[in-house]
Amino acid sequence: MGGLEDRVASVRRFSRFYTRKIGVLHEGLLGSPLSLTEGRVIWELAQLERATASELAAELCLDTGYLSRILGGFEKRGLIDRQPSERDGRQFVIALAEKGRALYATIDTRSRDAVAAMLGELDGSDQARLIAALETAEQLLEQGRKPAGPSYILRSHQPGDMGWIIHRHGILYAEEYGLDQRFEALVARIAAAFIENFDAARERCWIAERDGAIVGSVLLVKESEEVGKLRLLYVEPAARGLGIGSRLVGECIRFARQARYRKITLWTNDVLVSARRIYQAAGFRLVSEEPHRSFGRDLVGQFWELPLPPAGRPPWPSPARG
Repeated sequence: MGGLEDRVASVRRFSRFYTRKIGVLHEGLLGSPLSLTEGRVIWELAQLERATASELAAELCLDTGYLSRILGGFEKRGLIDRQPSERDGRQFVIALAEKGRALYATIDTRSRDAVAAMLGELDGSDQARLIAALETAEQLLEQGRKPAGPSYILRSHQPGDMGWIIHRHGILYAEEYGLDQRFEALVARIAAAFIENFDAARERCWIAERDGAIVGSVLLVKESEEVGKLRLLYVEPAARGLGIGSRLVGECIRFARQARYRKITLWTNDVLVSARRIYQAAGFRLVSEEPHRSFGRDLVGQFWELPLPPAGRPPWPSPARG
């Protein structure tokens, strides 16, 4: 592996390669009039919809004076709106103006197309390897920013993972909810369809791993061009209470926004009380219920959904964040 200096050189070499590969060395970000930092601020505002300057500075780890100059420039160019905070009169709530949302949409489309073209140079298995490596790097580098606690990692699926997911669903749902083997068959069909039709740009599987063992998983699959579907969320009993289920659902939502889905849907049953609490806390709403006899039990099926409005809309009015 080499010593520290060799590792430092390797990281720096990759940084130089990647910044050249994604084109951030050009004068304007993706052909726009923005610098890389300005583009990142625009992106963050689009995701948050509205925020105070202090919130932006904390999220982006930017010096407040530097950020203030950026926001002042945005305001002069008509890219943002400022309104007094309803919670703190000393603060202003910032949101993208129509011109800012249009600029964000242009940059976002160009970025998405550039990454899709880069991924298009790889076959499906290499795309999965790349995504897994990037997620591992993100998690390792993020560890230093988070308080110490029970550790686990999230990664993309690998060969053999789907078989394990089927196996553990079959056992856990039989033990905890009394579902028969027909439920395991349903999970197998879902897993098989995911593998056979996998779209790396619009679908994802997250595997939670702790001490080398799989302790949870979730899928986000493409139901239509505008709708993603959350499927097969589970967490091992020994790993519950660590926030893994909420983290898995949060990753689905984050990815769905990046993939530009307009909505996430899911189907569950009323007996899955803990999962339903996670969905509700993440903002999902129950849209319908129907009794059914399945998997050897009388159940109440529930359909939940989470709308994902286009970034930056609606700008006003809504409860301000102080």
